[in-house]
Amino acid sequence: MKKLSLTLVAFFALSVALTSLAWAEVTLSYSNFFPPTHIHSKLAEQWCKEVEKRTDGKVKINYYPGSTLTKAKQNYDGVVEGISDIGMSCLAYSRGRFPTMAAVDLPMGYASGVQATQVANAVYKKFDPKELSDVQPMYFHAHGPGLLFTTEKPVAVMEDLAGLKIRATGNSAKLIKALGGTPVAKSMSENYQLLQKGVVDGSIHPVESNKGWKLAEVVKFGTESFSVGYTTTFFVVMNKDKWDALDAETQKIISEINDEWALKHGQAWDEADAEGKAYFLEKGGKFIPLSAEESARWAKAAQPVMREYEKNVAEKGIDGKAVVEFIEAEMAK
Repeated sequence: MKKLSLTLVAFFALSVALTSLAWAEVTLSYSNFFPPTHIHSKLAEQWCKEVEKRTDGKVKINYYPGSTLTKAKQNYDGVVEGISDIGMSCLAYSRGRFPTMAAVDLPMGYASGVQATQVANAVYKKFDPKELSDVQPMYFHAHGPGLLFTTEKPVAVMEDLAGLKIRATGNSAKLIKALGGTPVAKSMSENYQLLQKGVVDGSIHPVESNKGWKLAEVVKFGTESFSVGYTTTFFVVMNKDKWDALDAETQKIISEINDEWALKHGQAWDEADAEGKAYFLEKGGKFIPLSAEESARWAKAAQPVMREYEKNVAEKGIDGKAVVEFIEAEMAK
């Protein structure tokens, strides 16, 4: 009887231990380069809280906005190396490293942030790029059409870009070169000072950045270059080992949240574009329209950027033409 009682006690103790282990809290860190007041920083913080809520506190996340944990360009590697467990930044800051996903950033003529975000996630799901195999992607989001903004000289035709230094990254830098300008590859977090100090003559960025990054304070003209509207793909990725350590149910919960938050970010980009436009005009900014003929010229000038992309990634064994055509089909839906 005594032996039976001891067995029951041991079994009960083991059951409690296993239950405690199964529901042990996991604390993760999340690094984001967006400043804490930016809408996408706020959405990231809300994602953290939603994960904690839906996992009943099993997963807690310490959030570090404004590059306080890792800088924008080091964000991805920071996740790979475990400096942070989760990170948000943009793929263009690691030029050449993400050849498949880079197609999303081409000047395709995007109409909205929702559209660009849908395309970015569709490309990842369709092609499952090996370039992202060292992390666990949560989701991607992408801004609405990026336009050209300048500090002193209005740009109404391509020839006006001659001699102008324009802050750009990734494929948008190639676009600026194709249009006749001189690209300067710097991150968005450096942009305000570059424009303010006259280091660059302009920037190619989404309309929202005029308010989100206060760029309307340092630019005067915006060119309505919608025919070559590009986007920038932002990633939210998790350290692969940390993801694999989560139980299947927790992974399922987080994946469901990811799908919801990707859409939230796309919608937020579009709402922020409207606010950025209003702020730009409030600060005295002026939009410069392109004639139909000039818009067509810009679109034609951008075509070599697409072909160069296809050629470059072919050397890496990637069918860039297939990726571009897939994006065009997704945009036509």
